[in-house]
Amino acid sequence: MALMITDECINCDVCEPECPNNAISQGAEIYEIDPNKCTECVGHYDEPQCQQVCPVDCIPLNPDRVESKDQLMDKFLKLTAQKS
Repeated sequence: MALMITDECINCDVCEPECPNNAISQGAEIYEIDPNKCTECVGHYDEPQCQQVCPVDCIPLNPDRVESKDQLMDKFLKLTAQKS
């Protein structure tokens, strides 16, 4: 499942540099997560790094993007293959 940032976001800027997939960017009002790039840090870390650093806990799982760990790993492999 990809992650999402809710309206509770305070634009503190700490999540964006933590994302190893560059899935987080500044949106019109708050930061946003590109679900096509979000792997919940599968392939990089044991825990989603953005959730670890968020001071207001506004980064839950996105219920509209249900993905298994295997699907997230496949996405990670495709994203890292594109970087090579």
